[in-house]
Amino acid sequence: MLHRKIYQLCCDGREVCIFLRDQQRWIERAHIVDIEGDLVTIRYETDEEDEICSWEEMVRLESIGAVTQKLASVTRGNFEPLVSDDCPEAEQIHPRFPESNQD
Repeated sequence: MLHRKIYQLCCDGREVCIFLRDQQRWIERAHIVDIEGDLVTIRYETDEEDEICSWEEMVRLESIGAVTQKLASVTRGNFEPLVSDDCPEAEQIHPRFPESNQD
């Protein structure tokens, strides 16, 4: 089952994070570029001091413990998203006001 999922991620070209059980480490922001037999080829970059290094590793399928992928991200902060006046009323986002306590 894991083999099929990794193959699907390889075909999709999505960015993933991979946990290597035998090395007890995460590889973040990686791309699965090839699967041949039980070898998985991954590419990723690391930021070390003043340089960015590009890596390509071949790992055995059995050493992969977990694969995660980011679905979405939202900037933190207390801000209101921009709303276009040209947007239909049904699709506009109206600001929320704090509910008053009626105790």
